[in-house]
Parts: sequence; structure tokens; C-alpha cells
Amino acid sequence: MIKRESVLKRIRPFYESELIKVLIGLRRSGKSVLLHEIMEELKQKGVRQEQIIYMNFEDFQYSYITNAKTLYDYICDQRKNEEKYYLFFDEIQMVDGFERVINSFRATWDVSIFITGSNSKLLSGELATLLSGRYVTFRVAPFSFSECCEIRNVAAPTDEDLVEYMNWGGMPQRFSLHSESEVRTYLQDLFNSVVLRDIVQRTGARDVDLLNRIMEYLMANPSQTFSSQGILKYFKSVDRTVSTQTLYNYLDHIQTSLIVSKAQRYDIRGKKILTTLDKYYLTDLGLGRIHNSGFKLEMGALLENVVYNELLNRGYEVYVGSIPGSEVDFVALKDGKKEYYQVAYYLYDQRVIEREFGVYANIPDNYPKYVISMDKMDFSREGVIHLNAIKFLSETV
Repeated sequence: MIKRESVLKRIRPFYESELIKVLIGLRRSGKSVLLHEIMEELKQKGVRQEQIIYMNFEDFQYSYITNAKTLYDYICDQRKNEEKYYLFFDEIQMVDGFERVINSFRATWDVSIFITGSNSKLLSGELATLLSGRYVTFRVAPFSFSECCEIRNVAAPTDEDLVEYMNWGGMPQRFSLHSESEVRTYLQDLFNSVVLRDIVQRTGARDVDLLNRIMEYLMANPSQTFSSQGILKYFKSVDRTVSTQTLYNYLDHIQTSLIVSKAQRYDIRGKKILTTLDKYYLTDLGLGRIHNSGFKLEMGALLENVVYNELLNRGYEVYVGSIPGSEVDFVALKDGKKEYYQVAYYLYDQRVIEREFGVYANIPDNYPKYVISMDKMDFSREGVIHLNAIKFLSETV
């Protein structure tokens, strides 16, 4: 495996901080490996093994630790003195009431605490209430394109490398497999574990067939504006009656599992977030591939999905830009700055060029504006910068 420097460099400033470090990401996206890399770096700085306590709650040896009391008793037993300890809790959401224990450790001991979870609502309940302002979160995504090239020892990526990534995604464990059938089996198993464990068991969702159908619809239509009426019409065509409320409940469960991300619309002129016609993007494109035989044909949508994930990885808040009569693929916000992005697979002809660049004519501000495509020729014009997709995705940030 590679060292995920892009994530580690954001966490390092907090190694000694009393702020609780929360790593959130899709199941099997590499959170456990990151925790072990952090532990190794702490040891290199002089922290002794005896000062480090690591627990992975998916490990059977901790299966008896299911509530706050047993967790508290276990850690108290492991702590031998008053010196600083480093506590690592992997997939801690499996322990009922863990929030109060974490808060107790933070408030009464000299500790640095790291926790991971595969649920986006890990911090939406009691932990958020108890620890308001006392934690910092880090998004752990599957490998980016540049990380995939690094693990495959590809120094000069080609169009074929990017197409391979768009087809099979960046789940770390897939790179240790040797055939397409093995990758398919692995991704199918991952999908099933997300559905059955992270959604059905945790939320009590009863209609697994409906849940699967909604997920398959999202995976078959990445980067498309989502309309509840459109998906309800789809279910009607396959003789399924679904209420709007049930649909949105299941969408919330799916988003909470981190298998998809929702991009809200941003009113560029009004500078406000809109609450209708969101877009959903897959956290990993390989999970879409196994559920849609025509997936690879929608290359423009897949590239848009890749760029969306890349912007998130770089720390941007990403929205779909809305202007009267049109939209910009992405409005990216970070540190009080704004950038605009249009994404096209290829700028095939003048009509496509005018469509992608022309949208910016209705945005008279001076923030950076980009068009990303697979083309190697530079089409930059009138202050709008054209970027080659491979070059953009290969940048070290």
C-alpha cells in the first residue's frame, strides 16, 4: 500500500491536540490503514507502544465491548499511568453510547483521540452535542487517480489509465487482485456489506429490494440532476408504488452510508444554496460498474464524477452552479475563495466548445473559471482556462 500523504498532511498538525480527530469514509476506503500510519509516525517521534491503545471494533476480540460501560472499563484497565496516551478507535459507531466515554476521556485525561466511522451521521447525534467545537473531521475517500497511478507505478498516465480508473474506481484492496472477475467479486461483496450492514441493520430499512433499486438507479445515472418525480416515474414503469417520503428516507440512508455524495445547487447570482434538484455522485465508480452494464458508455458523466470527488479530496465545498437558463457543473469554495468548473469528456466540435465555455458569459465576476476535458490541445479563451483532465487529476496538492 502507499502512504496517503494527501490525507496525513491534513491530520499531522493535530497529532498532539486535545481535539478529537474523526476520520469518516466509505467502508474499506483505507481508514484503518491511515490509523496505523499515524501510529507509526507517532512512534518515530518517540511515543512508546505502551502509550498507544488501538481497538478495531470489527475485530472479534472486541465483540463483547458493545456499550459505553464495557468500553470505559477496558480502557481504564489498559491505562497504566498518568502520562499521555494516544487512543485509536476504529469503526466506533458499533459501540452504543460511545459518545459519553469519548467525552469523558477527553475531559479528564491527557489523551489524543482518533476515531473512525463509516457513517456520515457519526457526528450528528450526541457526540456533536457533547463535543461541539472539540473535534475536527477528515474525509477519507477511496484512492484518487494520482494515488491509483502511484500504487500501480504509472509515472506518465495515459487516457487508458484514466478510463480504467473511471471503470473500476479506487477502492484500495482492488489493487491487490489479479483479474477482472476477482475485482467484480470484491466490489459486489463490498456493495452487499454496505447495503446489509451499514444501511439495513443500522437503519431498520425493511424493503431491501426497494433499497437496491434506488441504489441501482443512482448508479446508472451518475452526475444527473435528481428529480423525485423522475425516479417515482421509473418505479411506476416497473410496477412499484413508492411514496415520496419513503423515497427520501431511503435516499437519506444511502447518503449516510457514504456510498454516494449529494451536491446541492448554488445560486451564483443570489449567493445562496438551493434546496431542489440536487445531483448525486458515486464515492467510488467501481461500485457503479458492477450494477450497470452500460456504465462505461457514459464517459462524460464518469469524468464529471471523478472531478467532483477530486475537488472534495482537495478540501473544497462543491456545489452545482445555478444561473438563469443554465448551470455550471461545479462551484468550488475554500478559504473564502471561489472557483468554477465545467467538465466535458472531449470538446468534439465548435458546438461543444461554445456550450462549455459559453456558460461563463453569464457569470461576470473575476473568480477563476475552468473547463476540464480529455483534449490535449489548449482551448483556453477569454479568461477561461482549459485544463487537460489527466494533468489536472495528476497534480500533487
